[in-house]
Amino acid sequence: MVDAGAASLAASDKVGVTRAWVPWAWSGFLIAVLAFLVLYPTSMLLIGALTTTNPVVEGYSLSDISIGNFLAVVMNPNVAAALGNALLACAGGTAVAVAIGLAFAWVVVRTNTPCKGLIASAGMLPLFVPPLVAGVAWSILGSPKTGLLNLLLNKAGIPFRFDLYSMSGIIFVFGIYYAPYVYMFTAAALRNMDPALEDAAEISGASATRTMATVTFPLIMPAILSGMLLSFVVMLGIYGIPAVLGAPANISVLTTYIFALTAWSPPRYNTAAAVAVILMIVTGVLVYLQQKIVSGRSYTTVAGKAFRPRPLNLGKWRFMTLGLAILYLFVVVVLPTIALFIAAFRKFLFIKDIPALFETKQYGWQHFIKMFDNPLTIASIINSIKVGIITAIVGGLLSFAIGYTITRTRAPGRRMIDVITTIPVAIPGLVIGVAYLWAWIGLPGGLYGTLWILALAFVARFIPDTVKALSTSLLQIHRELEEAAWICGRGTLSTIASIVLPLARPGVVAAMTLLFILSMRELGSSLFLYSSGTMVMAVQLLGYYEGGNIGITAAFSLVQMVLLGVLISFTNWLSRPGRGSAAIKPDTAPTGVVRSG
Repeated sequence: MVDAGAASLAASDKVGVTRAWVPWAWSGFLIAVLAFLVLYPTSMLLIGALTTTNPVVEGYSLSDISIGNFLAVVMNPNVAAALGNALLACAGGTAVAVAIGLAFAWVVVRTNTPCKGLIASAGMLPLFVPPLVAGVAWSILGSPKTGLLNLLLNKAGIPFRFDLYSMSGIIFVFGIYYAPYVYMFTAAALRNMDPALEDAAEISGASATRTMATVTFPLIMPAILSGMLLSFVVMLGIYGIPAVLGAPANISVLTTYIFALTAWSPPRYNTAAAVAVILMIVTGVLVYLQQKIVSGRSYTTVAGKAFRPRPLNLGKWRFMTLGLAILYLFVVVVLPTIALFIAAFRKFLFIKDIPALFETKQYGWQHFIKMFDNPLTIASIINSIKVGIITAIVGGLLSFAIGYTITRTRAPGRRMIDVITTIPVAIPGLVIGVAYLWAWIGLPGGLYGTLWILALAFVARFIPDTVKALSTSLLQIHRELEEAAWICGRGTLSTIASIVLPLARPGVVAAMTLLFILSMRELGSSLFLYSSGTMVMAVQLLGYYEGGNIGITAAFSLVQMVLLGVLISFTNWLSRPGRGSAAIKPDTAPTGVVRSG
């Protein structure tokens, strides 16, 4: 009997020791995956910037390590000009984005403006427009010689002319299309801020404008800074808009300069890697400065006392705010879409006057026919869908695993996992493309030149976004649900499958959809990683534009937007309550679960 008890105790100790290794093994696995996706390509990018060998011909090598490429880049006036143009364009675009996003957030959350749901939707729509499509649409509208807006102004006898082939044009398009990032951060902060703080200011005699300037906006400064940073960083890594609007005016930014280096004969990959590292350093410094600014002050506005934000009565001015919201929707969505439709269906884009714009005989399906007659068009659509599915599945699973580990467990090394996951925030998409080019060009296994390298680059590029989205959903699930399942004898995997995953399903679906959408519209990372057999839609669209055929470019832009719209609609339908296992039913919930109203 004693021997049996001792044997049982020894077996129990052995099981405990074995289980103690599981968290370490799991954390090690996640760190290894993230090192493979993030750290390894980044280190290869740095090695490439420090060597003089040609990676395409000779592969990467640790010989001839020097800082010659960096010195050449620093001394090159073209790089300094590109950096200055990039900072100016992003700073101007960020200022416009903050003005629009902050105004929309205040109108939606803190005023009695009618149709606030419409305003909120209008504020988010630009997120789903690919940057290259936005650039093409506004080039059709604002070209100084043939722009549709200038045609209308000329007919009306107004001497003013739009010229979006300029720095101001890049700033304008940047600002209106990336305002949603500021809106998302500031709207959430305004909803969580106690209005009693504003009431106290008004009681003290402060006007509504002074209250906003001295109380409201300073208290949501972390959200404003976060939105500003995100907008700036995203703009810094955008290639499509500067390529379309900046090239005619010879305005080069860092992203277009990096791509130009690789397009030269022979390609200057080492110099491109050095410029890419500089771009990454600039982005990282911005992230660090934002964190230092926010961490140095207290912005606590949410306490234990319940409150409900009181909307400000704008009186008759509420219709003006509604009108401004509708105007923004018209400028950002309606006008570019009209321009794309005209260019896509019109035989020739040259329009001599307003009546010629409405001549039906000038319209047809010829551009769509030519587009689909090109086998690369169909191949690019199929490849984009394949890459999107791979990215959504692989990235969704990895993001869920990382998000669950960080937010729901005490696994060792979870802080390191969190840090590595956030590194791609400071790495623009074009830099990711260069990094993966260096990392995989000489690696055995045949990964380079396949759809998988595109998918892995997209997963690495967007993993911070999906992990953050999933972590938010996971934090909303009370831990007592998992504890109740464990008390009932369920293991960790069973609890995740039956409790956590069904409750977090809307967030999981949204994160996977986000990955699919971002991969479909991503151009920067694709430019260096596609091959003739792995052409994707974003690169094919750029090829049509650079080929000078605006009609086919506009037609393909509409096809891309329709595909994204269908996907978003399907996802919204899939995320509705009652579809699948969106929630735990009363008869399937584990015994002991306490539901709160």
